[in-house]
Amino acid sequence: MEFQEVVRKRKMVRSFEDRPIPREVVERIVANVQKAPSAGFSQGWGFLVLEGQDAARYWNELWPQERRSEWGWPDLFNAPLLIVCLSNKQQYLARYAESDKGWTDMDEKRWPVPYWDVDTGMAALLALLTAVDAGLGAVFFGVFDQAKLRETFGIPGDYTAVGVVAVGYAKPVDRPSPSLKRGHRATADVVRRGRWS
Repeated sequence: MEFQEVVRKRKMVRSFEDRPIPREVVERIVANVQKAPSAGFSQGWGFLVLEGQDAARYWNELWPQERRSEWGWPDLFNAPLLIVCLSNKQQYLARYAESDKGWTDMDEKRWPVPYWDVDTGMAALLALLTAVDAGLGAVFFGVFDQAKLRETFGIPGDYTAVGVVAVGYAKPVDRPSPSLKRGHRATADVVRRGRWS
């Protein structure tokens, strides 16, 4: 698929068919997330890939039945592939304390924004785009119970889930999010050239 078409087709899909994804497609998505840029080539991320019973366990533990019943897209839980995108701040702080970076401390205040989360978000976007390129649907959503996620899947405490990418075959009809009624903001409201005002 041509890149502009991938960008044009990219949307958050919340309704999936109940069928598996070919192994080579899963491996392509997993390989591509690791190609995201990272500050200082820190690569301070981790990706927990969940399929089959592991994906079912994710839904059962982090989206119990009472929570699912309130969700407007019940076919979200058919997604055969979940990629939990995790950031590791400590890896960034340690990387920038190395001799080629020139900082002798690991003070978090040196960072204008949390690049460990930014870079992990870029990796998640690569998963979303790769899914579209493979003819699949995908959605990114947050993890609101980090402790439960760590406990359920044995994730070390120095990793934080930035979000989860759910991937699968999109159902032909996927009720769009009501938020889309807002429409895209006008280019003039979000893009400035040369100076802000």
